[in-house]
Amino acid sequence: MQTKFYNRFSSTLLKLSSLAVLGSVTASAAAAEGAAAVSLSTSGASATSSAEAASPPAPSTDAGELGPEPNLWELGLFGGLMFPSSSHALVRPGREQQPFETAGELGARVAYFPLAFLGLEVEGAGMPSKLEDGSSGGLFAARGHGILQVPMGRFTPFALGGGGVLGGASNRMGTDRDPAIHFGLGAKYAMDESISVRLDLRDTLTQKYAADQGTQTHHPEVLLGFSFTLERHHPDRDGDGFADFRDDCPAVPGTEQGCPPPIADEDEDGVADDADRCKGSKGAAPSGCPDTDGDGKLDQEDECPRKAANTADGCPLVDCPIKDRDGDGRTDATDKCPDEPAPTADGCIDRDPDRDGILEGVDKCPDKAETANGFQDQDGCPDEVPAAIKKFSGVIRGINFARDKAEIFPGSKPLLDEAAKVMKEFPELKLEISGHTDTQGAREHNLDLSKRRADSVKAYLVSQGVDETRLFTRGAGPDEPIADNKIEAGRAQNRRIEFKNVSK
Repeated sequence: MQTKFYNRFSSTLLKLSSLAVLGSVTASAAAAEGAAAVSLSTSGASATSSAEAASPPAPSTDAGELGPEPNLWELGLFGGLMFPSSSHALVRPGREQQPFETAGELGARVAYFPLAFLGLEVEGAGMPSKLEDGSSGGLFAARGHGILQVPMGRFTPFALGGGGVLGGASNRMGTDRDPAIHFGLGAKYAMDESISVRLDLRDTLTQKYAADQGTQTHHPEVLLGFSFTLERHHPDRDGDGFADFRDDCPAVPGTEQGCPPPIADEDEDGVADDADRCKGSKGAAPSGCPDTDGDGKLDQEDECPRKAANTADGCPLVDCPIKDRDGDGRTDATDKCPDEPAPTADGCIDRDPDRDGILEGVDKCPDKAETANGFQDQDGCPDEVPAAIKKFSGVIRGINFARDKAEIFPGSKPLLDEAAKVMKEFPELKLEISGHTDTQGAREHNLDLSKRRADSVKAYLVSQGVDETRLFTRGAGPDEPIADNKIEAGRAQNRRIEFKNVSK
């Protein structure tokens, strides 16, 4: 029975080995195919938009981030079955040898992987069992081994081999331990960054009972457990979302395996398409446009692209046709208005003869300059500010308020009614209403008081039919005195309301 099981176990090991090799070959083929695809995309035209190429991928935890990495520690717990050989030599001298029955196995392990594909592991296990006669007994093991694994994302096949001791203990045979070597195949599957499920199929070899030294017997094992990966470190020096150990260009941000995408250059002139103003024609940096005659003026801007000349239009002063489309005597190269004949220095018709900044068609007085005084300044005509508007410019005496309040005295309202009438008579008029105080009291309080008083004046004018969008307010507080604040008469002058014409 022992021989039959061992044959089946050996067959399983061979199958798993074949799968591991096949998986490794498949991964290598996929990597080669990916490399070929990258090479092809480099030599051909790029199909990826510049927006996509410029956006680095967001870091993510995909299958690649869950697989083996360099410099990782793992802790593990496992259980399983050992099928002890009936020919074991785990018996004290002078005692009767008896086979152990199939033993359940529980153990723990610690592993360190200096490289993604290579690790070292130690483990210990206990295996409660019974002897053939039904009496209690058990086995124990302490061992270490090397692990060679094939990183394939979440799924990681591996092979291991090592040595240690295998011991047995029972009342009938006493306690004994023998040197042991073991080997096997297995696989891990990562459930997340920290936890993996692990399966091991192994064979342990020890000295055979009552045989010549060096004759071995086999103890197959099937183990299932969990591995706990300690903290992963994913340094990413260039911040492109690809960890350094997987980044083909760890010092340069990129999108293709951590490398920048190939630079698109359709005309192969050394100037990238996104900076090339002439993508279909070879040219020199920085524009990527041709300059056939080498005079520093691009062909598309050169009136004589095959005759070098250090002139504005790129044409020599002799032996080149003069171009003057509008026939005004100025060459197109120096004519600011080449399609509009004009006997002027710049070749353009003078559209503002009075030089007031208002062009013909808008200027109602094209031969007379506008008077910039805040009154009808957009019509282009000289004018004077009407007396009614002048009356309500500057300090407006007669607008009084309750002490330390923004309430307007009734006696001030006739003056404000007159101001509202003027505002309605001149609908283009816009006013800034500013409130002012003396220096008595706290500055912050006076700033607030002056603003509230200006707002009260605005509110009254609006109540009399003036559009509020024509009125603006501010509070100057004590900051803009017009008289001496050290005397009462001066302070009285400083407590005031001012109107300012802000029409344009």
